[in-house]
Amino acid sequence: MKEQIPITRRCPKCGQEYTGHPALSREDSETLICPDCGTREALMTLGIDPEEQEQIIQAIHRYRMEV
Repeated sequence: MKEQIPITRRCPKCGQEYTGHPALSREDSETLICPDCGTREALMTLGIDPEEQEQIIQAIHRYRMEV
């Protein structure tokens, strides 16, 4: 089986480098953004304030570290 090498991308929205699957921006339905920015955009559409968005993203990161 061929070994997959992770691709590093830079998010055009926040400038951070990331690996893994990108998210499709809700702003234009064309731009690929990092998973965190994708989560922020989704939470924003639900009316969740930025402070709580960051708490949710940090919880997601903690969960991924445990798994």
